[in-house]
Amino acid sequence: MGNHINQASGERRQVKGFFSFRLLLLAFFALALLTGCAAVDTLGESVSGITDYFSGGEDNADPPSALVEYTPEVQLEVLWKESVGVGADEQSLKLIPVIGSGKILAADREGLVQARSLTTGKLIWETETEVNFSGGPGLGAGTVILGSSNAEVVALDIETGVVLWKAAVSSEVLSVPVVADHIVVVRTTDGSVFALDEKAGGKLWSYERNVPALSIRGTGSAVIAEGNVIGGYDNGKLMALRLADGKFVWETTIAIPKGRSEIERLVDLDVDPIVINGVIYIASYQSGIAAISETDGEVMWRNETISSHSGLSNDSRYLYLADSESHVMQLDQRSGSPLWKQKDLHQRRLTAPVAYENHVVVGDFEGYVHWMSSTDGRSLGRVQVASVAIDAKPVVMDNVVYVYAKDGTLAAIKVK
Repeated sequence: MGNHINQASGERRQVKGFFSFRLLLLAFFALALLTGCAAVDTLGESVSGITDYFSGGEDNADPPSALVEYTPEVQLEVLWKESVGVGADEQSLKLIPVIGSGKILAADREGLVQARSLTTGKLIWETETEVNFSGGPGLGAGTVILGSSNAEVVALDIETGVVLWKAAVSSEVLSVPVVADHIVVVRTTDGSVFALDEKAGGKLWSYERNVPALSIRGTGSAVIAEGNVIGGYDNGKLMALRLADGKFVWETTIAIPKGRSEIERLVDLDVDPIVINGVIYIASYQSGIAAISETDGEVMWRNETISSHSGLSNDSRYLYLADSESHVMQLDQRSGSPLWKQKDLHQRRLTAPVAYENHVVVGDFEGYVHWMSSTDGRSLGRVQVASVAIDAKPVVMDNVVYVYAKDGTLAAIKVK
């Protein structure tokens, strides 16, 4: 269990990401030189595993599938396409557009925030904050909340774009801030959770949790349900804190480390959980997907055969995800059993899918957006909106799909 704290806990920083991996891999090489062939074998497995996660294949031995021609069943129309600065600037961030107050809002890496018309893409307002954004935006009651790589949280007025306040947290924010009951909840990469006053940015409480020495870069966003802040951690556990004061409520183990190497034993819960009718669903890297009771954390079912790090979506009966090989799957909400799997987009580094009406939509690493049937997963149509990767989960409003590419391209697409 973590330590609940009410005051700042100092300047502790833990760097997650490629630099951490490089240092650890250098240490592995040193260990291999000292301990011989067995260590070399283990090191090779570790390097292979980490390459699989970040490149979408085993050191290019398993390349992305080429797109094949087929007769589309739906005609897609790009309603508008605009640019939001530099986008993620080729970095791995959690910058995802959000819809609120009749507009779509998006931010780029260099601190630009824009609000645009949903129907035309016309610019409503934009603000240059000069903050290196890494997570957001999230929506509050009239506010737009973003987190930065420099351990800052920034709030803007949703109608004007005016900066309302800035607040310091303990480390980089690589998740989308969430807001409920005028409390802003932010998760940071050093394992901490901060609750800030939505009106002025003052700290209400914080909760600190140790991060494993080796972990995947990223932090899942929290969800707020039944007065609790619920989030997954890099040790494979899901935890609930009371929104009002940060008190510990419950904790449950979702993913259990397995394997010989440290890479094989990674069980990060970096996927944003979703809540449906009192049940929390969350996927993990290498250790499956699970359904948990939001009341007490009891695991209702677990499917350990699936590895996913992009995210989940749902309709009234099913869950949808793209697994670590970019195979799109439909699962039964009641049991976690797969109902269909679509492999045509193998290793194309897909976004989390989004489901609406009878469609499932994903973006890929070449800027294509793919429509599939929710009935059986067959390909229905595709359109390319950028020449770079789309890694943000698409957003749907009134049957229009909005996608955000890493170069800042923001586009609205609709089935004709």
